[in-house]
Amino acid sequence: MRLAIIPARGGSKRIPRKNIKIFCGKPMIAWSIEAALKSGCFDKVVVSTDDTEISEVAREYGANVPFVRPAELSDDYTGTIPVVRHAIEWLESHTGISIQNVCCLYATAPFVLPEDLRNGLSLLAEQGCDYAFSVTSYSYPIQRALRLTPGGRVDMFIPENFNARSQDLEEAYHDAGQFYWGRAEAWKKGRIIFSPDSVPIHLPRHRVQDIDTPEDWERAQWMFQAWQAQSAQ
Repeated sequence: MRLAIIPARGGSKRIPRKNIKIFCGKPMIAWSIEAALKSGCFDKVVVSTDDTEISEVAREYGANVPFVRPAELSDDYTGTIPVVRHAIEWLESHTGISIQNVCCLYATAPFVLPEDLRNGLSLLAEQGCDYAFSVTSYSYPIQRALRLTPGGRVDMFIPENFNARSQDLEEAYHDAGQFYWGRAEAWKKGRIIFSPDSVPIHLPRHRVQDIDTPEDWERAQWMFQAWQAQSAQ
């Protein structure tokens, strides 16, 4: 069985009710649910939540909510892997199904496309790896990054790169924060996602935006509306 797990706890602090707040006409989580369903990758799309209202919205848009996430996995410090592991183990123990591949798809990923999810599943199978997840490139060379000193001045992290040309520095990438395909066994054993046992799914920078603050939310809406307008042409 192939499973999508969408973590969506109710206790968002910086953007209250973030997972079901209306984003460009729909509850935020609806975009992820619809992309998962349209991809055709999954036997089940499951939302892991501790919140009754999120459960209702998730079901309205076609997701399954077969359990209530335990309180000890719903605080500000719980990582992604324990939440996914709990969902896999709960489903296996309560339904008897055998789960092979699992995609953790974040509830705040309105830019994700069904073909991104299909691409991730293909890479997971072809490469025989533990995980396949979305990445994008940094827009500026990280080798020339600056830090702010306690005295209010600036300093380079790697001073010897001051005279280096951008085109001569290795391109760097970061987690796009959208989805993580993984073998069920890797999730259950808590294997690290960012490792040589993972492969990347490259996304363009215009489809990647963390949504953690009100400023992020506003920027994401601008980007999404511009992307949708361009796609409609």
